[in-house]
Amino acid sequence: MIFGKATYVARDVIGGLRAEARLAPESGIVEVVNAARDREGLIPLWVGEGDLPTPEFICNAAKASMDAGETFYTHQRGIPELREALAGYHRDLYRKPFSPEQFFVTGSGMQAMQIAVQCVVGAGEEVVFPSPAWPNLAASVGIMGGRAVPVAMDHGDAGWSLDPQRLFDAVTPQTRAIYLNSPSNPTGWVADRQLLTTILDEARDRGLWILADEVYGRFSYQGAGPAPSFNEIAEPDDRILFINTFSKNWAMTGWRIGWLSAPPEMGQVIENLIQYSTSGVPVFSQRAAIAALTEGGDFLRQQIERAENGRRIVVDGLSESNRVRLSAPDGAFYLFFGIDGVDDCRKLALDLVARTGVGLAPGSAFGSGGEGFLRLCFARNPDQLKVAVERIASAAGELH
Repeated sequence: MIFGKATYVARDVIGGLRAEARLAPESGIVEVVNAARDREGLIPLWVGEGDLPTPEFICNAAKASMDAGETFYTHQRGIPELREALAGYHRDLYRKPFSPEQFFVTGSGMQAMQIAVQCVVGAGEEVVFPSPAWPNLAASVGIMGGRAVPVAMDHGDAGWSLDPQRLFDAVTPQTRAIYLNSPSNPTGWVADRQLLTTILDEARDRGLWILADEVYGRFSYQGAGPAPSFNEIAEPDDRILFINTFSKNWAMTGWRIGWLSAPPEMGQVIENLIQYSTSGVPVFSQRAAIAALTEGGDFLRQQIERAENGRRIVVDGLSESNRVRLSAPDGAFYLFFGIDGVDDCRKLALDLVARTGVGLAPGSAFGSGGEGFLRLCFARNPDQLKVAVERIASAAGELH
C-alpha cells in the first residue's frame, strides 16, 4: 500500500497455469481454416464430418422429448432405454451377447476418450499408439500428465501397415495402455482380425489396457459388414475401453453425444467421472440417439454408400496426376495423400487453399508420421468432390 492506495503488480497469468494445461497443443488444422474460412467458392474438406444435416426422424425424436418436458437432470450413465438400445445395436452387429451395463452415454466421442484416459493414465505414465493418428489422444494423455508414445506406421505402394512388434517394443514399465484407432483417422488403415488378436493377446500377457477407438467402424470398404473389431474377440473381463460416437454414422457431429463401453464393474467409477465433468447428457439428445440406433439403418447404409462413392471419385481422379502419391483407404472417410517434391505440408495446405479454394488438413496435424501428407474428407457432395479433385490435380503440377 502507498498512501492508503493499492499498488497494482502485473502478474504472469499464463505462467501461473498448470504446465499440462498451458502446453495443450493448438489444432494444426485451425490455421488453415482461419486463412480461408470466408473465401468465396470454398470447398471445405478439412474437417472430419460429412455435409448432410441430421435426418428429420432423429431431430423429431429430440423435439418430442423437449415437448414432453424432458429437460431435467437424468441418469448420469445414460437413460436405460438408450443403454438397452446400444446393447441391442451391438448384439445385432457382432452376433454375441452385450449387456446394457457395459454402456455409458457421454457428451461426445471426445468425452468418451477423455474418460477412458482418466481411468487408466496418470502423471508419468504412458500410452503407446500408431502414428499418424488423431491428435486428441496425445493431447488427452498430456493433459493428465502422461506421455503419448507414437509408433511410426509404414507406408508403401500397398498402403499403410503396422508392425506389431514395433508397437510392443515401445512398451516400457510406465506403459499403461495401447491406443488403437481402426479404421484410422487420418490414414484409412484398417487392422485385420489377426492383428487385433495379436495385440489383445500381448495386452493380456502384459496387463495393459486397450483403448479401442472404433468411431469409423461402420465405414469399411473391404467387403460387407463393419470393420474387424475387438468386440468380436474380447472376453467380458478383458481390459478394453471402447470409444465411440453418434457423430459420424448418423450425421450428428453438432449433437455432442457418444458412448464408452467398458467392463460393467467399472460402472460407478465411470459414473463418478461423468458427474464431475458434465453430470450427464440431455435427455432429448439421448432420445435422438435412440432413434438413430433403432430407425437409422437405412440412413447409415446411405452414408456408407455415399462415402464409398466419394472414395472412388477422389482416388480415381487424383491417381491420374503423376505428382500425387496415394493409396486407397480401406476404411473411414479420408484420403491421406502427398504431392511429390513438396514436404512442408503446412505450407502446402495453405498454398492449395489460396490457389484452389479447396480446404485440406495438413498431415503434420496428426503427428510426425503425417508430415508430407494432406487429409481430405470425402464424405461429401460428389459434385463438389469432382471439382476439388480437378483443382488439386491442376495445382499439383505447379507446386514446388
